[in-house]
Amino acid sequence: MSEMERTVLSEAPTTGKLFDCRDAYSSALEAMAEQDKRVCAVINDSLSSAKLKGFKTRFPDRFINVGIAEQNLVGVGCGLANSGMIPYLCGASCFLTARALEQIKVDLAYSRTNVRICGMSSGMAYGQLGPTHHSIEDVAWTRVIPNMAVVVPADHIETAAAMRYSLHHEGPMFLRISRIPVPQVHAEDYTFRLGKAVKLRDGNDVTIVTNGVLVCRALDAAQTLEERGISARVLNMSTVKPLDREAILDATRSTKGLVTAEEGLAAGGLGGAIAELLAVEHPTRMRILGVPDVFAPTGSAEYLLEHFGLTAAGMVQAAIDLMKVER
Repeated sequence: MSEMERTVLSEAPTTGKLFDCRDAYSSALEAMAEQDKRVCAVINDSLSSAKLKGFKTRFPDRFINVGIAEQNLVGVGCGLANSGMIPYLCGASCFLTARALEQIKVDLAYSRTNVRICGMSSGMAYGQLGPTHHSIEDVAWTRVIPNMAVVVPADHIETAAAMRYSLHHEGPMFLRISRIPVPQVHAEDYTFRLGKAVKLRDGNDVTIVTNGVLVCRALDAAQTLEERGISARVLNMSTVKPLDREAILDATRSTKGLVTAEEGLAAGGLGGAIAELLAVEHPTRMRILGVPDVFAPTGSAEYLLEHFGLTAAGMVQAAIDLMKVER
């Protein structure tokens, strides 16, 4: 059995109950602050949306609100890190990664500052607030910055596990935390490993590679494909950077093609990272699902996912189309 197989293949089925990953994030942060007095939270006037009221109450001396000033937020976080603290910068991903991108690039990544950027309510979770609040570019922006680790958890279990891992990570990290409710897809004893994919379902016809809120939908797609005689592997690629090259190349060699799906731009994110690898190492058939070269419109999160085909049905159709080409 390969190292990847020994460390993945979660046995937890998706459950009917839905969870908000922000709850797991805030609970984990409080537990980490209790464990390590260097842990602190810095926000941009996003106390409620970041679900940090409990943190503020328990650790008022380690809670800093800089107001609606994301560039200052990053600068303050870097100063705290250089003073020996472990800061978690919390804010709406659409503003934190866009408005403060220069500071993220220079103050964090270039200087390898030990800071965690927590992009809250990412993707299209803000729904009706429209294009100004959709954060569909954040993964593409952060993954191309040198020294930056990029993580997109699939459920509350993985969110908490990634948070615990981040406490000991050296260097800057971007954690993309959604507010779209998702079911549990990982076992309670799941351990997060940076740069390692999680094989949630095996298959030998096609591989679906995804992360975040689309993982549960990929599992539903795989079930539907099985009913149609197509065996689909499902990989949760929660670490977009560093990418799990072994898992991707293994899937490419042992299945007939890949479907990638992400709650963000189809260009530059997870699908782009995988395509860059395969173009050099092992060209194969691919379908990249995501938001095309447009601004996502206004509408509920579920409507927007359906609008762009980021659903179980969309993944099923992409896999069937890919298999038709192969045949």
